[in-house]
Amino acid sequence: MTLTVTSREKMLGVFILSPVGTIDINTYAILEKQADQILQTSPKVIVFDMQRVEYISSAGIRVVLKTKKALKKHEGKLVLVNLQPQIKKVFEIVNALPSQEIFSSIEELDRYLDHIQRSMAE
Repeated sequence: MTLTVTSREKMLGVFILSPVGTIDINTYAILEKQADQILQTSPKVIVFDMQRVEYISSAGIRVVLKTKKALKKHEGKLVLVNLQPQIKKVFEIVNALPSQEIFSSIEELDRYLDHIQRSMAE
């Protein structure tokens, strides 16, 4: 299986990475390269939109955790959205991310980001 990854800046400092396909030992480097490019811009948030990911191996989990660790150094956040049930189960099994960093949709994430920005402005 192949992997394609698109990225876009949703708002200043908030990037969405959208992988499509399988993230495994043969494809993880594609996702890692995109994440590393975004990390060079010192983002506030990186969102992994996993809606079209069919499978993730430990190599894919490693990319997500590496990205999270790099963001944490600069007080950034990593967020996952639209996880398919089998992908969500993998993250639960390895206890890789707290539930507050996983959202069911982009809309739910937008509400969360809006709340964070309003609370910082007060």
